Amino acid sequence: MYRLLEQRLEKLHKADQVRLLRGGLIGLEKEGLRVSPAGCISQKPHPEALGSALTNRYITTDYSEALTEVITPPSADREEPLRFLFEAHHYLYRHLDDEILWSTSMPCVVESDELIPIAQYGNSNAGIMKTVYRRGLGHRYGRVMQVIAGVHFNYSLPLPFWEVFQHLEQDETPMQHFISESYFAMLRNLQRVGWLIPYLFGASPAVCKSFLGGRPTTLQVFDEYSYYSPYATSLRMGDIGYQNSKEQGTGIKACYDCLNAYIETLSRAIETPCPIYQAMGVKVDGRYEQLNANILQIENEYYSTVRPKQIPELMEKPIHALQRRGVRYVELRSLDVNAFHPLGIAEEQIFFVEALMLMCLLHASPAINVAEQKEIDWNELTAAHQGRKPGLTLQRNGERIPLRDWGLAICDAMQPICEILEQGMPGKPYSESLMIQRYRLQDANLTPSARMLAEMRDRGESFFQFAQRMSKQHQHTFMQQEHSGQDQQLLQQEAIDSWRRQREMEAADRVSFDQFLEDYFAQKIDLEPSPASEKRSISVL
Repeated sequence: MYRLLEQRLEKLHKADQVRLLRGGLIGLEKEGLRVSPAGCISQKPHPEALGSALTNRYITTDYSEALTEVITPPSADREEPLRFLFEAHHYLYRHLDDEILWSTSMPCVVESDELIPIAQYGNSNAGIMKTVYRRGLGHRYGRVMQVIAGVHFNYSLPLPFWEVFQHLEQDETPMQHFISESYFAMLRNLQRVGWLIPYLFGASPAVCKSFLGGRPTTLQVFDEYSYYSPYATSLRMGDIGYQNSKEQGTGIKACYDCLNAYIETLSRAIETPCPIYQAMGVKVDGRYEQLNANILQIENEYYSTVRPKQIPELMEKPIHALQRRGVRYVELRSLDVNAFHPLGIAEEQIFFVEALMLMCLLHASPAINVAEQKEIDWNELTAAHQGRKPGLTLQRNGERIPLRDWGLAICDAMQPICEILEQGMPGKPYSESLMIQRYRLQDANLTPSARMLAEMRDRGESFFQFAQRMSKQHQHTFMQQEHSGQDQQLLQQEAIDSWRRQREMEAADRVSFDQFLEDYFAQKIDLEPSPASEKRSISVL
């Protein structure tokens, strides 16, 4: 099954170039809710000392003013992302006003949609656009769904690797085309094995009853204040999390067969009106309630566990950046916040995910047809809600396969990659991480989701009480440990500079927001429709 992977590794060995696999860049994006001492979502604005949420490169906000996001610079040093994440959290805690950062993906006590403050980004047209987009998300999916936190893992490989890999593959297409299509091969395989991430690292098997706001649910009652699913790993990745599919029948499935197909399907979704969203109105009583009434307002609205990414230039559409400059890195979005680690992600997770992404790059990756896409979606949902169920089977190529057996086979395929990545490092961190995941596949009680429910039972805690206890423990950790004065100075200077950049953006605006929005959506790209996009188009769910 993994013959092509073995052949490609063998070619790299013979060419004495396996070291190039160790040169990848890793960056993290970690979200966390600011929470009041009573355990409610903070109503206070993003602290001024943290800088402008619009232009700060390291500390910003996601959907809500209270949903803080820390972004680490990409680094080839495997210790650097976590080190920077620690420094940023220490800086955060120095400037929070009697608040804590919530330790879990699923939010704290949610009193109502109206008490979830939408993020504010100032008076520039770009800043207003970001706020209006979030207002639209609230109307379309509800604000509660938007304050579920996660960790995103960004990964790229350096140009020297691609030059060697393209030569060994005997590929003569333009370099950027080869890179983009290779990343899409990785993306397809990451979807195929995507169920493994919630099983191994899911940490949201329970949720506060307030999250559902009294709506009917198939979840079971854990206690007076909590719902759960007995074998769940990640309710965040399940059907109560943020999805584009809606009961009313709207939604899309982007095509990952190639870069052009992906761009084409997303472009159509951004340009195709949706009757339900039209009924909501776009500009109501002089205020924009959403950016437009199309299936997607912008590309970022499309929910996926993985995304191809390119860094946009100022006000450039993300799909235009991809079309013009190709894929720069891949973003894995399915990691829950690790409630048991102060940073929300542990070092062993980084080692495993990197090796998994490389395996997905080097493994055979045919196009995903409609039948396989249904299997992928079913496997992800099943692993999220029932992943720890004894004897659970998943679907693969029309057949049933035990989750345990499939997971262990993936680990076996990753072993030689782990051995390559840890060459020259003290110890065997990649192999040790792989062994931890093998243990979890063999004994579901070792997974974070099982540990969370076990602690809740043993301590007689609700989900809220567990999450609050862990949040306070993590706060204590950050405040007690030493920090780097140099990094703290860097973060402080970035906060100062970010306010200056925001003011410059506001002063530079020369057109009304109406005109700005019209100009933004007037950007067009000219793509030859790919056979895949013609065939798949927009799949209305």
